[in-house]
Amino acid sequence: MVSVSQQASQDSSTGEEFVQTDPFDPLDVSWLHPSAIGQGTMRAIQLREGLKLEILDVPLGYEHSAAEPETLCDGLEFHFHIQGHHEDGLTRVGDHEFGIYGSGLHPKHCLYSPEQQSLEIWLYVQAEVLRSILADESGELPGGIAHWVGSEDERRYARVGKVTPPMERVLWEIVRCPWQGIPKRLFLEGKALELLGFMVEWEQSIQGQETVQKLPTGIRERLHYARELLLQNLHEPLTLAELARRSQLNECTLKQGFKQEFGMTVFDYLLDYRLEQAREMLERGAMQVAEVMTAVGLKNRSYFAAAFRQKFGQNPKQYQQQFWHFQAKS
Repeated sequence: MVSVSQQASQDSSTGEEFVQTDPFDPLDVSWLHPSAIGQGTMRAIQLREGLKLEILDVPLGYEHSAAEPETLCDGLEFHFHIQGHHEDGLTRVGDHEFGIYGSGLHPKHCLYSPEQQSLEIWLYVQAEVLRSILADESGELPGGIAHWVGSEDERRYARVGKVTPPMERVLWEIVRCPWQGIPKRLFLEGKALELLGFMVEWEQSIQGQETVQKLPTGIRERLHYARELLLQNLHEPLTLAELARRSQLNECTLKQGFKQEFGMTVFDYLLDYRLEQAREMLERGAMQVAEVMTAVGLKNRSYFAAAFRQKFGQNPKQYQQQFWHFQAKS
């Protein structure tokens, strides 16, 4: 996906070969074939001091595992996965997920990624840049995100969430940015700040949810069992009454508790799961759209197309064609 100029240079500190991706921007460079990841590119764009984007595009990755020492991280990192998985000692981030990492100590760990194709966007923000953008007159960060900035002896904050359709739209706009030079830098900085805005909004909403009183352990166990029953019956979904009976909950507790525990109503969760399964099947390319729809337990093609478009921003057929077009270009 990332086009690079032909003028290659050598990084004297690492010995790796890199090229200037944008001939009008010396702060936009790509490392070719990162040996620790697989065959592909890592594009780094320094937007300004303390604000950087990186695009990892590895169409031919392989299983990778490496021991990493304890590290003091003085900046914040936001990892957005369009495709790809990794484990880093604090989180496991998969397809269509993002990871938030605050400043502070990253513990000794084993960095692992399976054999896979990867397309990821990483946003790096120094703590002082975050404060310059978001702090109030007294220099304090807004409630709900102040914990992103940790002390030197404090384990860094980390959390994983789902990439939403609006986030994914911005990620693809970054990957496909057609401009060079100053217009490109202005465009990408705007998109970087848009991603940061999504992260602030998501984190504040999560922190707000966690102030709600937690459910008793027994109720939570039954709700998780209800979720298992729900997903085991994709083609013939249980009614709320049957789901409540089999999980030994009353309907009111099931409805209210399920939304508190999983963030959605019972049937919104079922639809979301079906759509995620459909997305994965479309990406594998072995089935037609109608076959995918049937495989995830849906029967109305118009409804399937509308729900898929609302979640992923494209019709199922368009998504499949775009995905395989991306694979072919890679």
